[in-house]
Amino acid sequence: MKKVLVVLSISIGAWIGWWLGKHLGFMTAYFLSVVGAAAGLYYGRKIMEKYLERTKEHRYANQLR
Repeated sequence: MKKVLVVLSISIGAWIGWWLGKHLGFMTAYFLSVVGAAAGLYYGRKIMEKYLERTKEHRYANQLR
C-alpha cells in the first residue's frame, strides 16, 4: 500500500509541475516536473507517516484489549 501511495503522490506532483511549466517551454516544464515529483515524494511520505502509522498503532492497541 505504501509503495502505491508513493508512486501516486510522485505522479501527481510531477503532473502539477509539468502543468505549471508547459506554458513557458519544454525545459521549464521538465524542471518543474522534477521539482513537483520531489515535493510529491516529500509530502506523500509525510501524509503516509501521519495516517498509516496511526492506523497501525490503533490496530495494535485493539489487539491488546
